[in-house]
Amino acid sequence: MTYRLGVDVGGTFTDLLLFEAESGSFWRHKTPSTPHDSSVGILSGVEAICAQAGIVPADVEIFLHGTTVATNAVLEGKGARVGLIVTQGYRQIMQIARSFVPGGLAGWIVWPKPEPLAKLEDTFEIKGRMTAQGRELRPIDDDDIRAQLEKLKAQGVEALTVSLMNAYLNGAHEKRVGELAAEIMPDVPISLSHIVLPEMQEYERTLTTVANAAVRPIVGRYVRNLRDKLRGAGMAGKLSLLRSDGGLMTSEKSEEHPVSLLMSGPAGGVTGAIWVGKNAGMKNILTLDVGGTSTDVALIENLEARRVRTTEVGHLSVRASALDVKTVGAGGGSIAYVPALTGALRVGPQSAGAVPGPVAYGKGGTLPTVTDANVVLGYLPEALLGGTFKLDREGATKAVQTIADALGIDLYAAARGIIDIVNENMFGALRMISVQQGYDPRDFALMGFGGAGPLHVNAVARLMGSWPAVSPVSPGVLCALGDATTRMRTESARSFSKLAPQTTLDELKTALAEMAAQTRAELEAEGIAPDDVTILFEIDVRYSGQAFEVPMEVTLDELAEKGIDWLTGRFDDEHRRLFTFNMDSAHEIVNLRAVAMGQALDLPAAQLPKGNGDPSEAKLRDHELWMNGAMQKAVIYDRAKLKQGDIIPGPAIVIEMDSTTLIELGCTAMVDAVGNILINLA
Repeated sequence: MTYRLGVDVGGTFTDLLLFEAESGSFWRHKTPSTPHDSSVGILSGVEAICAQAGIVPADVEIFLHGTTVATNAVLEGKGARVGLIVTQGYRQIMQIARSFVPGGLAGWIVWPKPEPLAKLEDTFEIKGRMTAQGRELRPIDDDDIRAQLEKLKAQGVEALTVSLMNAYLNGAHEKRVGELAAEIMPDVPISLSHIVLPEMQEYERTLTTVANAAVRPIVGRYVRNLRDKLRGAGMAGKLSLLRSDGGLMTSEKSEEHPVSLLMSGPAGGVTGAIWVGKNAGMKNILTLDVGGTSTDVALIENLEARRVRTTEVGHLSVRASALDVKTVGAGGGSIAYVPALTGALRVGPQSAGAVPGPVAYGKGGTLPTVTDANVVLGYLPEALLGGTFKLDREGATKAVQTIADALGIDLYAAARGIIDIVNENMFGALRMISVQQGYDPRDFALMGFGGAGPLHVNAVARLMGSWPAVSPVSPGVLCALGDATTRMRTESARSFSKLAPQTTLDELKTALAEMAAQTRAELEAEGIAPDDVTILFEIDVRYSGQAFEVPMEVTLDELAEKGIDWLTGRFDDEHRRLFTFNMDSAHEIVNLRAVAMGQALDLPAAQLPKGNGDPSEAKLRDHELWMNGAMQKAVIYDRAKLKQGDIIPGPAIVIEMDSTTLIELGCTAMVDAVGNILINLA
């Protein structure tokens, strides 16, 4: 029997999903996260879920893990101190950066420029230079390099980046600096720009490599610590981490290339949603992943998630493929407050997190949160996590009362105000990935998951006009399911930089074939059978003179059959959808990428027994909740007892181990064949 274990560490809970590939049976578990050292929470979860399944950790063959360690290091400014070696004359590359000020015209009169990840005093120049064609113009000098490295060593840097002019065409100079650095600073991890990002544009290449170096020590420590602890618990299987682009990388690779992990956390939910969509027959989905601290949203079209070439975390924007996920500080733990200055209710982005958590959790929290408002309104009626987690209703009421008093309104109106504002924040994020990218949200279903997604999905679907609102099976651990069902992925990139009319099909195909061989070899070295490897290609195209590109996915067969004009025609269509116009300039082919993927796990979803449409067997009890300005009669159902075809009129609440689904007044829910709850307007 092959057991795979998906683990997703969030700000509030660590979610685990164990499944047995042949029978498709799975077990799930949620345990509070341990922010001081995530591996503690992971280990207690691993032991609990293995006991539940009646196996020992040694039986788990593949351990798959989505993590926010790299993300948090960047957001909290806790990256390592990075030393930077550049070509003579380029010492200020990180300080000059790109001239970009956020906000509209004079939107930010005063904008404190973020501190670069590599300081000027930790940046040193060396002699030597490559031409724009990748030929040596001036040689490097070992003594000069040694002298600069000694100075860096004396500064006490914790990680080193080497980013030289035009190194993406020829990395020989960078390699030599790396060799000497390994002698002089043997304990310091070294990131070379021609390996991390072999693409043109010096600033982006340098920034991405510096970001990689900044998170390397932290991610390396985390991964090694986790590996040691898992090995100590007897788990001998493979440990893989989820990349920002929704693929997997081995834990060893992630130590060298952690810049690919910056969006690892949210990627699991998107891959999980694709799996649910495939089994439920939905092609176009907007995802709403609501955790304790933040909400992540993404767009899936034809069961393919939108990918972007830049990963954005806080004000840092690096070149690394990622799923197009937008994050807002709105979650179950988001704190509600009334600033004295405006006297208007605000919610988030501050969060009560795992410690002390919402007041209702009874762990010492005192400030009113979204979860507390849900408890007061009666939307969260039962104990959580299958009864192991009791809710303190009285405490929640007291906390929300402070908001009601500050606003001079009644308790329920204040609680509903908190919920309405947090829903509005989620709506704003969803508009960014749909309407602002040229998509009509009414063509998409809205899937809510994460611990609190199904509580909000009905209300947010109403704002978006996206029906049905979907509460998938085990929504609370869907990210862990995504981690567990995803496949290995690796990519290589190179700059091409030629105008399309001057490019022949043969030179394009030759370059792509070389890259395909390289990525294929990488996956085969990681133990994937040659027949299980699929190769995809991406070609970045732009109008000549533009400063940004649009990536186009192609296959070699399509390219051979339809030619370069077909590629540029596709680019024109995509450019018009994104920006509503096209240009007369010539097309330029900028970068090429080859992506190698392992086999997708074909995991079937279990069918539910057929019902007669009447959910009364699953009814737990009658209930009252506050909605549309008054107390309403409602019913609470147990999700485990629902059958396919059951129809539930709102208002109603469906509870399960890891989440709670709210069906609002004026809506009706139906349970589909595989157990998803589909909510539509009555």
